[in-house]
Amino acid sequence: MRISLFSLLFLNSFVSVMFIVDVVLVSTQCQSDQSRLLLQLESSFSYNYDSSGKLVPLKWNQNTDCCSWDGVSCDGGGHVIGLDLNRRSISSSIDNSSSLFRLQHLQWLNLAYNEFKPAFPSAFDKLENLSYLNLSHAGFEGQIPIEISRLTRLVTLDLSVSLYLGRPLKLEKPNLEMLVQNLTKLRFLYLDDVNISAKGNEWCKALLPLTELQVLNMSGCYLSGPIHSSLSKLRSLSVIHLDFNNLSATVPKFFAEFPNLTSLSLTYTNLSGRLPDENFQIPTLQTLDLSDNDLLQGSFQKFSPNLSLQILLLSRTNFEGQVPESLGNLGKLTRIELAECNFSGAIPKTMKKLTQLVYLDFSFNRFSGPIPSFSSSRNLTYLSFGYNQLNGGIHSTDWSSLSELEIAYLGKNKLSGTIPPALFCVPSLQRLFLSQNQFKGNLSDLHGKASSLLEGLDLSSNKFQGQFPMSVFELHGLKLLSLSSNNYSGSIPMSAFQNLRNLSYLDLSYNRLSIDVTDTNISSISFPTFTTLKLASCNLTEFPDFLKNQSSLIQLDLSKNQIHGKIPNWIWKATSLEYLNLSQNFFVEFQRPLENITSNVRFLDAHGSQLQGQIPILNPYDVFYLDYSSNNFSSILPPRIGDSLRSASFLSLSNNNFHGSIPQSICNSTSLDVLDLSNNSLSGPIPQCLFQMNVSLGVLNLGGNNLSGIISDTFPESCKLQTLDLNQNRLGGKVPKSLGNCKMLEVLDIGTNQINGNFPCHLKNIATLHVLILRSNKFNGHIDCPGNNSGWPLLQIFDLASNNFSGKLHLSGLGTWEAMRSNQDKNQSKLKHLMFDLLEDDDQYYYQDEITVTIKGNELELVKILTVFTSIDISCNNFEGPIPEVIGRFNALYALNFSHNAFTGSIPSFWKMQHLESLDLSSNSLRGEIPLQLANLNFLSFLNVSNNKLVGPIPTSTQLQSFSEASFENNTGLCGPPLKTKCGSSPPKEDSPSDSETGSIIQWNHLSAEIGFIFGLGIIIVPLIYWKRWRIWYFERVDRALSRLFPRLGRETKKHGRKAKQNQRRT
Repeated sequence: MRISLFSLLFLNSFVSVMFIVDVVLVSTQCQSDQSRLLLQLESSFSYNYDSSGKLVPLKWNQNTDCCSWDGVSCDGGGHVIGLDLNRRSISSSIDNSSSLFRLQHLQWLNLAYNEFKPAFPSAFDKLENLSYLNLSHAGFEGQIPIEISRLTRLVTLDLSVSLYLGRPLKLEKPNLEMLVQNLTKLRFLYLDDVNISAKGNEWCKALLPLTELQVLNMSGCYLSGPIHSSLSKLRSLSVIHLDFNNLSATVPKFFAEFPNLTSLSLTYTNLSGRLPDENFQIPTLQTLDLSDNDLLQGSFQKFSPNLSLQILLLSRTNFEGQVPESLGNLGKLTRIELAECNFSGAIPKTMKKLTQLVYLDFSFNRFSGPIPSFSSSRNLTYLSFGYNQLNGGIHSTDWSSLSELEIAYLGKNKLSGTIPPALFCVPSLQRLFLSQNQFKGNLSDLHGKASSLLEGLDLSSNKFQGQFPMSVFELHGLKLLSLSSNNYSGSIPMSAFQNLRNLSYLDLSYNRLSIDVTDTNISSISFPTFTTLKLASCNLTEFPDFLKNQSSLIQLDLSKNQIHGKIPNWIWKATSLEYLNLSQNFFVEFQRPLENITSNVRFLDAHGSQLQGQIPILNPYDVFYLDYSSNNFSSILPPRIGDSLRSASFLSLSNNNFHGSIPQSICNSTSLDVLDLSNNSLSGPIPQCLFQMNVSLGVLNLGGNNLSGIISDTFPESCKLQTLDLNQNRLGGKVPKSLGNCKMLEVLDIGTNQINGNFPCHLKNIATLHVLILRSNKFNGHIDCPGNNSGWPLLQIFDLASNNFSGKLHLSGLGTWEAMRSNQDKNQSKLKHLMFDLLEDDDQYYYQDEITVTIKGNELELVKILTVFTSIDISCNNFEGPIPEVIGRFNALYALNFSHNAFTGSIPSFWKMQHLESLDLSSNSLRGEIPLQLANLNFLSFLNVSNNKLVGPIPTSTQLQSFSEASFENNTGLCGPPLKTKCGSSPPKEDSPSDSETGSIIQWNHLSAEIGFIFGLGIIIVPLIYWKRWRIWYFERVDRALSRLFPRLGRETKKHGRKAKQNQRRT
């Protein structure tokens, strides 16, 4: 038989209530002793206001029958058998002598949701007839007494607490096993948030005596896993709630074997592995909640039509794949949440069959395609498809049929077209979020039609255009209005917003609007009370004076306007103001006086103006983000600047004219994550304590100053530096060994200094390194590092130009640069760039890395370092030998500069480097022909192979002819366009290293044969001429050999031999 959770709870309560009602109806007058005990109990009570601020004390009249008193139930003999004191605001204590424990006939006791004194009474065993005991949230704390285990008639036991109320209960002595071993009749057990602290085999086996158990609620009980198989023996289980325990286990298959299981909830239990498919096919299951288990994997198979699922919650798990069309078989589904998973593909069209649907959340996935129709889901109140890749329009749904819809969140997709007017007219609609899409059109036809309940409207970052929709001023219930980043135009007086008195959040930034804030008709009484006001890029020319009366303002953004003059000092008196963005205006100074500022501003961005004078000192314990960069400050840094920024996480004073030294007090800002003092005129040494701050510091940028001295070798072992930029200073010494402690380092730029020594091999184990710039220093020696090292798999920018490095490039070092090769995630990585997040869960606050690289002979400032941008520059050194073939496999490389070295050999085949845009191999000793594959690099826009020893024709009918003659000059063996030297004529001879002055070429292959012949001939001829005995011996041996081969010739030879001897004598 199928039993739902609701049915069980209803049955439990119904039976109890009906039992009480029946008893009251047939009871006689209350027994006098019972009345006396109840009155004693009442007199011992004191009361507190409950959470809603109400008092609900007992009002028992001693002149009436106690069986008729509120919360009292009697049997036919006038004995009190039921007592319901639930939510009575009782704040007194109950000790063991209380008259409560003398009500011997009690069968039903409810003391839930009160504030009893924390001492847990131990006399409950005197109430041996109890079948129902509810002490949940009653205020007791500490150890649950063993006496409760003696209530052997208990059917329902509820000892749940709430950790948020600070009244914890625990089961230690007795433990869970001791508590329930005799409670064999228990059907309903609620122990939520009771500290049980037991392992999987312990708590599962402890429940074995409860063979009739139907409901098991033990959420937040400090249980651990895995879930033991002994739990499978409790065949009557219908409800299992084990949320908020660190089970750290897989979901067992035996859950699917419970014949009456209606509700399974394991949210936030650190589940892992793959969910067995059988758990989706339990025919009795109505509620399945596995949300907030980010290691739990799974996917949907086919849903059977006979399933009973009503609630399916899988948000924040690692479920993936597509949602099948068979989801439409879940006709009883009322709530489905799949947010923040890895689902993809189209949303099934069969969703239109889910006519009982009330709540749907598919946000933060990778769903694509159109949004199907939900016209049949007439009970739908919440609809969220935000942060997906959905496209197309939203006209498939008849929005007028969704009369219960309260919230629609479709933001951060690729939806397009116009917004159906019927959507605004849904009578129950309260919040409509359509931001970051491609909607267009206007809202001019909403006059008198939009929902009067609409309180939140976000249409930001779309393609709306035309005149500002004045119809929004008819939405009198609006609390939030965001129309930013569209193309609206027109002039709006600020006084028009007096019609929206409930408005607290307004964002009109980044349109083509002109907001008139000079209107003097603004009434402080009828004007909205803003908490957030964002008017960036709204053509403001004056600082809004009406802000003086905005005492509740928390966020104010007036950036990118044309406001001149001074920043008014009254702005600091807004005690609620926390976020203030005044950047990119024409402010020249802060209005004085500025002493004793007590502002609570935590975020202040004033960069990109014309501010000068002294920096105002804010509340040292409140400021979090402070940006005064790109202004005209020209003073020294305040000596105690660090003392005034003790809580600051971000400080940027870059691109000003600050001079003098860096104050030692800067190290007192112990919470700093980002410190940027770059591009000023600071001088002197870098305070040693700055490098010791790297326990917290993530970004240190001191580039573009006149700092001197050395980089202190004091980086701590717990260094968290992600960016270190000391470029363009006068620093000397060597790269400190302790810098290798910075295992999170991504950007290291120490170029254009006077640093010497060998290549910093001690940094090779920093696997996170993306950018290494050592250019224009005094480094020397080889760059190959001995021993095993993991290399730099993420390295994307490598710049050693203008040093004294030498030797050959070794394959072992270059082969680990995986980022130089394309990968499957390349398309996604195009959207990423190197930055430092100030807050892990908020991408609004971050520091964006910037560097300067030399490409195509020009300096290029990268204001964003995209992770797909890659370059290698080792020009102007003394490298030699061949260019390694592994370079040709760097198919993600954009720029390569090996110029002004001593490389020899031929140009490698670069045919795989399809993204290469800039290639400079000039001023080396490269030989051979230009590879034909070089002409197939379609993106190549800069090429220089001049001043080498290349020969042969330049490949024709290719883009190589589009480069200038200077790209190929001073290669005497090259011919063909764009060079003037024609191919086919006698090629000029190559200079040899040994005869370079005459221009002759020695053919070494021919020369070796000639030398061998001459040398061999000389060995024979020279002894014949100068050594008599050798000459006689030689000719005798030759004569004998010839006489054997040619007998006739032998006689003639003897004659000649005699003549020869005679002649010898004569001589």
